[in-house]
Amino acid sequence: MPENDTEVSEEETPPPANVPSAAEAAPTAKPEPPEDWATRYRYLLADFENFRRRVDRERESISRQARAGMVRELLPIVEAFRSARYALEHLPSSDPVRKGLELVEREWTKFLKHEGVEPVAEVGRPFHPDEAEAVGEAPVSAEHTEGTVTEVVQQGYRFYGGLLRPAKVVVARGHPAEPEPGASGAPKKSSKVSTDDGEDV
Repeated sequence: MPENDTEVSEEETPPPANVPSAAEAAPTAKPEPPEDWATRYRYLLADFENFRRRVDRERESISRQARAGMVRELLPIVEAFRSARYALEHLPSSDPVRKGLELVEREWTKFLKHEGVEPVAEVGRPFHPDEAEAVGEAPVSAEHTEGTVTEVVQQGYRFYGGLLRPAKVVVARGHPAEPEPGASGAPKKSSKVSTDDGEDV
């Protein structure tokens, strides 16, 4: 006869079939989306193109700065040749010295134009203080109105839109010069005296 009818069996009771296990209760990680290699390639290509253009601009800027320095050093030589040619204009056109200087000046002009060098001052044009320096003043006349250039003392030059060297000019300022009495165009004072009967003596 058993000692106790209510004795519990030592065997473990299995869990209910509808209760999930610990492994099943843990949330499952979502799979990562695949890499969008096409988009990444487009971004990298755009960055590379921007870098290449920036390097090209910097290289061109350095090249222009070097060329500008070279041209600036050559300007006194060009102007010396032009002064020599102007001094020999009295010679006949067939003179070999005059022809030689004219040939050299043409070559210098062609060289400066090829390098993108342009003069900034011209007689009769308005004075621009950002490109020229006024070293003198001249009276206003019929040919030169107020604020125009009457003489170019030293030519200035532009180089690809930038100022290579400012010009030195004389500018028309003030009122027109009054002509001296007796000068051409000035009214002459009559030296005749009229008598009572209207006759001039």
